[in-house]
Amino acid sequence: MSRFRPGRVIGISVGTLVILMIGVYGPATLLGPLPTAAVTLMTPDAPVAASTPALPAAGTSGILALTPVSEAADAADTDTAAATDGAAALGAAPIATGGGAEALPMASAAKIITALVVLDAKPLAVGEAGPAYSLVTADYQDYLDYTAEDARTVIVFPGESWTEREMLQAMILGSSNNHADTLARWAFGSVDAYLAAANEWLAANGMGDTTVVDANGLSDGSAGTGADLARIAALAATNPVIADIIAKPASALVGQRGVNNTTAYLPDEGITGISRSYTDAGGVCFLFTAAVTVDTETFTFAGAFLGEPDYDTLTADLTALMASARAGITQLPVLTQGDAYATLTTAWGDTADAVVGTPKTRFGWQAATPGEAVVDLDAVATGRAGSSVGRVTVDAFGESVSSNLKLERTLTDPGPGWRLLHPIPLITALIDSQ
Repeated sequence: MSRFRPGRVIGISVGTLVILMIGVYGPATLLGPLPTAAVTLMTPDAPVAASTPALPAAGTSGILALTPVSEAADAADTDTAAATDGAAALGAAPIATGGGAEALPMASAAKIITALVVLDAKPLAVGEAGPAYSLVTADYQDYLDYTAEDARTVIVFPGESWTEREMLQAMILGSSNNHADTLARWAFGSVDAYLAAANEWLAANGMGDTTVVDANGLSDGSAGTGADLARIAALAATNPVIADIIAKPASALVGQRGVNNTTAYLPDEGITGISRSYTDAGGVCFLFTAAVTVDTETFTFAGAFLGEPDYDTLTADLTALMASARAGITQLPVLTQGDAYATLTTAWGDTADAVVGTPKTRFGWQAATPGEAVVDLDAVATGRAGSSVGRVTVDAFGESVSSNLKLERTLTDPGPGWRLLHPIPLITALIDSQ
């Protein structure tokens, strides 16, 4: 008859435990996966702009980056390319704004809105004349009335025929107040119907701070902000029909009626005027584009200055703006090599920063810092200095820019001693890996 031997049971239990430790615990701790490093995100110092835009303290103003018209003109599908650029102009934030944020009388900048809204309703291809319109008594009376008020006009006669393109030429190049009304009536049936459509168009395109109460801007109630009107200038510059009209000499006007191009101003500074006008309430109002070339790259932006007291002030302010543009437009750092976007800390106390491995720059004018970074890191426990551990992406000047992230220093294996003494994090890591 066998007898119960406690010592033997204890020995078996101890032996079993030792076997389990050697066969399971040892491999689980010594050979199993390590817990991944904890991640702490970081924000490096923002790059410093070489020169911020110089904008007037008075009035209201704004500038907006845009794709040069020449790129749209070189595209295989010009209308599609221009539409894409126009969409970009609508979605882009201004590079900078100046003066006040309240809407001010916009003078003849309202005619550029008229041109955009009419072309939206009655599209033209570049070089196309469009449908012809026979002027009626109301069109001739507008000419007489505006001439009597000493407002800008282009002469017309009852019954003569003008094409859509010719009417746009007279309104844009000659700043013809009577042609603005004629275009509005022709495209929408009445000026009131045009105004309803134009204000709906402004609101739908994110320019709710701007309102028109006439087609030509003679009324003080047609008012807008510098930010909105810079967007109008960008849309006009990237509209292939308007850009083509502005690029042509004034002699392109119907009948070569001796009308000067009212839009041109300071071309030697790299400025192309889109609309230039003066009213007592609005002061000098100017919509324009400007270009700065550095080496082989050109940066083009659209701008609006409203409420300038006189042309001497406009000249001084535009000259200052272009000087700041030439100083500030360059290859701008977006993601700088060595900048840390995260710190990795292991359970055994090693730390290493995740830093930008490949620098990224963009040609432009940095008035605002790149947007918030999106960091996508791999699960890392150990790794050599310089090894890739993920990517960082930022929005810069309307473009998504990405670069790889690398370990700034080595994260080492903690060794068998740490592994054997820290079973819980190791077993947790093993379970998580299954």
